Amino acid sequence: MPLQQSQELFITCAVTGSGGTQDRSPHVPRSPEQIANSAIDAARAGAAIVHCHVRDPESGAPSRKIEYYREVTERIRDSEVDAIINLTAGMGGDMVFGPTESPLPLNEKGTDIAGATERLAHVAECLPEIATLDCGTMNFAEADYVMTNTPGTLRAMGQMMTDLGVRIEIEAFDTGHLWFAKQLVEEGIIEDPVMVQLCMGVPWGAPDDLNTFMAMVNNVPDNWTFSAFSLGRNEFCYAAAAMLAGGNVRVGLEDNLMLEKGVLATNAQLVERAATIVTNMGANLMTPAQVRKKLKLQKRAPQSV
Repeated sequence: MPLQQSQELFITCAVTGSGGTQDRSPHVPRSPEQIANSAIDAARAGAAIVHCHVRDPESGAPSRKIEYYREVTERIRDSEVDAIINLTAGMGGDMVFGPTESPLPLNEKGTDIAGATERLAHVAECLPEIATLDCGTMNFAEADYVMTNTPGTLRAMGQMMTDLGVRIEIEAFDTGHLWFAKQLVEEGIIEDPVMVQLCMGVPWGAPDDLNTFMAMVNNVPDNWTFSAFSLGRNEFCYAAAAMLAGGNVRVGLEDNLMLEKGVLATNAQLVERAATIVTNMGANLMTPAQVRKKLKLQKRAPQSV
């Protein structure tokens, strides 16, 4: 596809993630209140979308507890700051195998396997405007950990999200994930306009070299909306690369802890830096209202507790 630099774009802030970063920076939010406040600060700094996981408030370990998600979403909705809420649906597909010579039974530490309905329980409860669908299975960083998303599970989860009126954000970690996303559209499970996040540099998905990035971009249909990110020191490079390729930007503590070498960042600082980069390159930042119109999102009012 011919490249056309984005003239207006939106920033997504990935607020906390589910990786083991909670003890590597004091700025990684743990409690629902901390996560919501960090998301609100990121929105003030220019993020139109806030992508949220939840953690155990004491340990910082990743969690799927519905009450944590409910508190995060309601705190954001009750604030005076407008932000599009994007909740992960990636939890519940974690398989950690035993030693290579005896991989079964699965290692209970780290394994978290749930059915499609359970994986989406917080989405059905909170009704975010967007929820993610990790569109494939892959070896994921650690030696014996597999992120598991079978075609059947993805079809079931995708149909549930569509029926709930929640816009799906495809998270694509390799070109095959985009291939399957197109299949979901062909089957009528996902509706246009499709929103896709190109996840670069996540071991062991698509590496974040520019040749691979352009292969990913060239596999995104022209009528889809895409964002992109990379991890660590390459986060801001990919803010520029995504814009130049005609896409949108994601930054946040899920993907990178540092503002610069030796300087730990907050989510708001990461958003401010990305906003400076893309606006200096000539792009205008979209407001949440403009993004809702573009992506046909349904804004949710605060729900009574």
